[in-house]
Amino acid sequence: MYGYISGIVTKITPKNIIVENNGIGYLIIVPNPYLFKLNTEYKVFTHQYVREDILDLYGFVSEEEKELFLKLISVSGIGPKSALSILATGTVSEITNAIESRNDVYLKKFPGIGAKASQQIILDLAGKLSYVPNSKILGGANTSKLNDVIDALCALGYTKKEATKVVEKLDASLDEGALVKEALKKLVK
Repeated sequence: MYGYISGIVTKITPKNIIVENNGIGYLIIVPNPYLFKLNTEYKVFTHQYVREDILDLYGFVSEEEKELFLKLISVSGIGPKSALSILATGTVSEITNAIESRNDVYLKKFPGIGAKASQQIILDLAGKLSYVPNSKILGGANTSKLNDVIDALCALGYTKKEATKVVEKLDASLDEGALVKEALKKLVK
């Protein structure tokens, strides 16, 4: 329902923050409320969680964190509380690396995540995460353009992993159209 909320953080508690936007204070449950500072404006990426007797608004500092949260709660046996504890304790890249490398020992260190849950996370999410850690793309000057090319390749049916590997090898000075064409040539080979 809400993609993000921009506003000023007016209250911080151990479980949530309140972001004021146009006179309305949104209570947003976040993995680590203490990453936010009082009376500072933020863009909080949100997900509205609706169940029979629950209507909660969850917030994240980045779209990657939000995307990982959505993937985690899609796993059988992992609810919002477990997903939040994972995100509060680890970074997106650490968690993604652990899932992709099938490191269940790392995943079991999170509160509420046992052997069964960690194996289920790996089974359901390995190879399906769109955030690519330690990528040259995420840190360069052409970040937005290269990420757009990756998104275009994913829309054509390639995995995020395949698209990223190919795009990292391309000349970033080209425009998006040329980059997509070059990437497709390399992927078809």
